[in-house]
Amino acid sequence: MNSDKTNQIWIYDTTLRDGAQREGLSLSLEDKLRIARKLDKMGIPFIEGGWPGANPKDVQFFWQLKEEPLTQAEVVAFCSTRRPNISAAEDPMLQAILAAGTRSVTIFGKSWDLHVTEGLKTSLEENIEMIRDTIEYLRSQGRRVFYDAEHWFDGYKQNPDYAMQTLESAIAAGAEWVILCDTNGGTLPHEISQIVKNVVTAISQFPIPNSQFPTPQIGIHTHNDSDAAVANAIAAVMEGARMVQGTINGYGERCGNANLCSVIPNLQLKLGYSCIQDEQLAQLTEASRLISEIVNLAPDEYAPFVGRSAFAHKGGIHVSAVERNPFTYEHIQPQQVGNLRRIVVSDQAGLSNILAKARSFGIDLDKGDPACRDILCRLKELENEGFQFEAAEASFDLLMREALGQREQMFELKGFQVHCDIVQNANALATVKVAVNGKDILEAAEGNGPVSALDEALRKALVNFYPEIAAFYLTDYKVRILDSGAGTAAKTRVLVESSNGHQRWATVGVSSNILEASYQAVVEGIEYGLLLGARRNDRRNPSPTKI
Repeated sequence: MNSDKTNQIWIYDTTLRDGAQREGLSLSLEDKLRIARKLDKMGIPFIEGGWPGANPKDVQFFWQLKEEPLTQAEVVAFCSTRRPNISAAEDPMLQAILAAGTRSVTIFGKSWDLHVTEGLKTSLEENIEMIRDTIEYLRSQGRRVFYDAEHWFDGYKQNPDYAMQTLESAIAAGAEWVILCDTNGGTLPHEISQIVKNVVTAISQFPIPNSQFPTPQIGIHTHNDSDAAVANAIAAVMEGARMVQGTINGYGERCGNANLCSVIPNLQLKLGYSCIQDEQLAQLTEASRLISEIVNLAPDEYAPFVGRSAFAHKGGIHVSAVERNPFTYEHIQPQQVGNLRRIVVSDQAGLSNILAKARSFGIDLDKGDPACRDILCRLKELENEGFQFEAAEASFDLLMREALGQREQMFELKGFQVHCDIVQNANALATVKVAVNGKDILEAAEGNGPVSALDEALRKALVNFYPEIAAFYLTDYKVRILDSGAGTAAKTRVLVESSNGHQRWATVGVSSNILEASYQAVVEGIEYGLLLGARRNDRRNPSPTKI
């Protein structure tokens, strides 16, 4: 990270307030505290904790952080300017803000005359007075004030003189930062650049009446309604903004806010600005995924920088080139943001994919080995039948080992039956017959569905021979109809994800019978879990015999 303080960009995270306004996202008090502590560890300077007084949860959040403060981040309370026709000192809303006890407070006020007359139903002059009175009062109570100029860009485009008057009022009252907000998310980067440039020039000419107030700095707050929030934030920085407000994973109302998981690496790795320490930047992917788990939203696998597919290579030519020099198809090193390079296998794969993927599974193949061609041909045949190995890497590992003669037959499937009583809404009942070491075993088990029952019965039949199976369980189950035009005779692909509590692995099955496809995936899932256990034992007790 560049240590030049003139190049410092202050990151202001509003995941806990603006991000929580996303439809379908709800945070408990514990969720908010966990996210705040992760952001603190990431080196984020400012964390907006919420609006004290708006709800009991936000009040408790600020109280909790008084008892157990963050390590380095400054938590900020958020509120609007006072209401019309009442003094700031008399407004109960501001008393709740002061009670939160934060050193800094972010106040938002109206920049757009339309919002003043239509939203607040007050005069333009009263709005100016509301901004001034609120900030002066908070300053008199010893608070630093960040002023969010709400709807700034829309307001400036409609009435630039009035918009600038609102900023001048905030600065004269003692706001240390004025943050220009593209609240509706409709402004484009070229507009952002020009308007921010105009504001920086104008502010430099504002009189600062009280020498105790520092020269105000400019920040940027963008929404993603035009899919330009990140680009807009970067455009503002390049014209002089020194604070960027955004959220982790771009969470926020409507289409979301500027995604800090893209803003930070773009500014730091591409443009040379200082945002956080390099070792903290390397935690970015972990933070993105952790917070997506906390808010109970599936992570975006295709998100730039932090997505699982951000550095995934599928085409044979791409893989061959990346193997020689990663910069041929990667714009940064994945580890800079804590991500990993992945080689994907599919019907578009070439020998380079097979060799690279084999190495990731600990198999050292030679390009001249005929087995490489056999694996590639088998892969393409199965993908043509409907299998998908890029999402089921455990099944591909087993496919490779079978082609190499390294796949040990741990058990033999003899057959299965499933009974579901839909009328009685009872649990499904599955019966399986397997052979282990020449001995037939017949077992039955119930489950809350046919796949669950099959899984339970199979593990029950095998657990006496392989005790580690007791720790296996299904974590995900996905079904895809491959040829919907075939009606009930359609071919079905089933992806099953399994876990032993430490690792996860995915397997695939394909059949016109959904139960058969499910059983294929479940059987391979158990087999692969046993293979992983054997590998762990080999590492603990090295011996010449390996699976």
